[in-house]
Formats: sequence, structure tokens, C-alpha cells
Amino acid sequence: MLRPWKIEIYIDYNATKAVYLQIADALIEAIQLGRLKSGEALPGSRTLAQRLNVNRNTVVEALHVLLNEEWIVSKERKGTFVAENLPPHQQQKQADHTELEKKYVTSTIRINFDDGYPDSKIAPVAELAMAYRQIFNRNARWQMMGYGSEFGDPAFIDALVQMLNHQRGMKINNESICISRGSQMAMYLVSQCLFKSGDYIMVEDPGYKPAWKVFEHAGATLLPIRVDSEGLIISDVLKHLQHNNKIKAVYITPHHQYPTTVTLSLQRRKELVQLSNDYGFTIIEDDYDNEFHYGYRPLLPLSSLPELKRYVYIGTMSKVVAPALRIGYLVSNDVNLIKKVGTLRKIIDVQGDGIMEKAVLQLICDGTLKKHIRKATNHYKNKRDRMAALLRKHLSGKVTYNIPDGGLAFWLIPNKEVNWDEIAQKLFTLGIKFITPDNYSFDHTTNGLRIGFGSPTEKEFEEGIIALGKIL
Repeated sequence: MLRPWKIEIYIDYNATKAVYLQIADALIEAIQLGRLKSGEALPGSRTLAQRLNVNRNTVVEALHVLLNEEWIVSKERKGTFVAENLPPHQQQKQADHTELEKKYVTSTIRINFDDGYPDSKIAPVAELAMAYRQIFNRNARWQMMGYGSEFGDPAFIDALVQMLNHQRGMKINNESICISRGSQMAMYLVSQCLFKSGDYIMVEDPGYKPAWKVFEHAGATLLPIRVDSEGLIISDVLKHLQHNNKIKAVYITPHHQYPTTVTLSLQRRKELVQLSNDYGFTIIEDDYDNEFHYGYRPLLPLSSLPELKRYVYIGTMSKVVAPALRIGYLVSNDVNLIKKVGTLRKIIDVQGDGIMEKAVLQLICDGTLKKHIRKATNHYKNKRDRMAALLRKHLSGKVTYNIPDGGLAFWLIPNKEVNWDEIAQKLFTLGIKFITPDNYSFDHTTNGLRIGFGSPTEKEFEEGIIALGKIL
């Protein structure tokens, strides 16, 4: 159905009113003024989100406000339309908006299926706080209050170098690494130092959009590479390389591909490394959830292969300890690149959080972190198995999936094409929120749903899976 009209909505990001309520009120005003007439079709949530340059979930929340207040109606397989019988015109006071906002924010986050966040309730908070306090009780504590290295605390770097060499098969030294405030900052630093306008980078499709935005901000153009059950499709890589001589890098999540969770096969790893060496592009490897494995020996990173000439390896401590702990790191065999990263880091932030790095180092040295990883791995394995049982019970015959060998998420593929807009709206009315599939791909909706099982409680993801099964 054609929806030729364009809507003009001004969004004030400095206002106290939530963005979705601003959108809802603008649409209500357009209906009241007759710009939108009874029975007229509204744009789809994806289209409206693109026009307003907001997240699609924000538009979905706005439409649910209108649905609940009966300004619009939803017709299955057709879309949303201005209601024939409109509610009476009411001038709502700011207090009404506040109550409405509380209502819908509560509804949105009652059950929130993220894309694989850790369970912050099991984080070693008490141990970390104790380590932090002990650092300030040291005799030389005032020496820590000055400036430190832009690359990170030297002792903490020593510990990470040892971990990467011993556990992940790498061969690096202290000049190969820089500590950052999380993996997203690490990607930003690398991108600003590696790319310039006119460069190209190959990325997995579907893939991790926050990383794509970082690359584009640095001036690089994205080239999509399809993903199948063995990971990145190498023939796509080769096709791009044969027709473009400005490809600077490829960004991959080979251990558990985001969002599909598949592992890049050994044969394709070898082929990708060979292409990197032959064509001179850098492999940017994001190993975002290396720590959690369930009953198998994890594959070593591509960056551990001695024949690989150009790599950047990115990791994080945030999923090991807690998301609020902003400690990431980047490693490269290009010493000049690391020096550039350090120079840029010093311009942006002078240095990292050296005291927190020392506190985490203490957890590493006294064995607390190792013990926590063992405990967390068992905790997540139990939650994964519980999720798998729920999927078998409530989604059997409706979706296809593999039980992940590691990580904190499932990837569900519906056995028939579905309307994700309708599903998201119906779930939202139940207070259940999923990440919509268009958050993973370029200009299309991926026919898959990533569901994290680490953060929600078992009661929450049981209710969510039952609801999804009924709708499907």
C-alpha cells in the first residue's frame, strides 16, 4: 500500500519529554488538525524511523502510545491506520505526560531481551570494591594520583600480555597493546588512525552496527560480506578485492559471529589470512565474548596465527566483570599503529583509569577473576540449557537454531517469513522488548532474531519465549 506523504516532526533532544512521546504527540496533533485523516495509512515503523533518524524501537513505542489511546488501529498484514472513531480532544498537562512516560517506560523494560549482556547480579562487586579500597591504603598511594601512561598501567599491561600469550596463543609484548575505556573506544581509536576518506572496509552482513558507525565516522565506506553457517563467505571477500584497490581492512567477529553466533571455520580462517597477506589489508578481529565456553576448547584467535602480517585484535573486560567496568584493549603487530593510537588517546583522554586497572589487576593476581570466570561460565551454561529447553517446548517447528557452544545469545531463524513490525508491536503491548532484526543489516531486514540469555532472569525469558511462540 502506498504511503506517499512525508511527515515533518521536530525532535528536541534537550527536552525533558522522551523522544517517543514527542513523536506520539506530533502525530496526535497532525490527526487533530486534519493533516492525517481517519482511515489514512501511516508509514511503516522502519520508514518513519529512517525519516526521523531515530531508532526503530523508539517509533514502535510511539505507535503503541497511539494504539493504546485509540488514535490509530493496527490491521494485520496491512499496517497501521488513523482510527475511524477518534478519542475526544484533551489538553494534557505536563503531569499527564510524566505519568504516561512512566507507564510506557515501565512497559518497555519489564522484560528486555538484549543482544547478549552479562548478568551484572553475579559480578564480583564486593571483591572489586575491596581491591579498590586496598589500593588507597598503600604507603605510596599519593604516587598514583599523578599522570600515568596513555597506553595504560604498566603492571596491568604485563598481566594482559601474559594472558593473551598463554591463553590465546598470541606472541605479543608490552609495546603491542593499548588499554581503552571499553572495546567501542578501542575501535574508535583504531579507525581514526587507520582510515581516511576514500578508504573501504569489508564488514559482516548481518553484523555489528555500532562498529560500522565508527568506521564510517573515520571516513571509510562499508562493503558488506555475507555470512553463512561457516561464517564469513570468502568468495564475497575475493570479489570485492578484485574490483577495489582501496580496501584497507576487514572487520570480523570470528569466534561467535555477531549476531548469528556461528564460528568462522578453520578453512575460511586460513583463506582469509592468505588474502590479507596477498592484498595487504588489515584484519580487525573483535573477540567480544571469548571468556565463556561450554564444554569445548575454544578456537584461538586469527591474530594468534604467526603467518598473519597485519592484524588488530580487540577485547574487553566488561563482560568478564560487569558492563559498567569500562576497560577494553587493542593489540596489533603494527607498532607504528599502536604509537598513533597512543598519541590520539592522549589527545582525547590523556590516560585511562589507572586506579581501576590496578584494582582489576589485584583480582587477577589473587585468583578472584579466574574463580569468577569459572562460576560465571557454569551460571551461563545453566541458563543456556534452560533457554534451549524453552525453545524446544514453545518454538519447535516455528524456528531453526543451533545451541551455542559459547557466548550469551541464541540466533533464531523463523521457518517462514514473518512481519517483524507486527511481532515487535504485539510483544511490546505485553511489556516485552526484543532488538528488531533491522538493527543488524544494511538495507534489509535479516530474517533472524538474536536473544541474549545472560542478563534476563529465567522467569523473564520463559515468559518472553512463551509469548513469542504464541505470536509466531
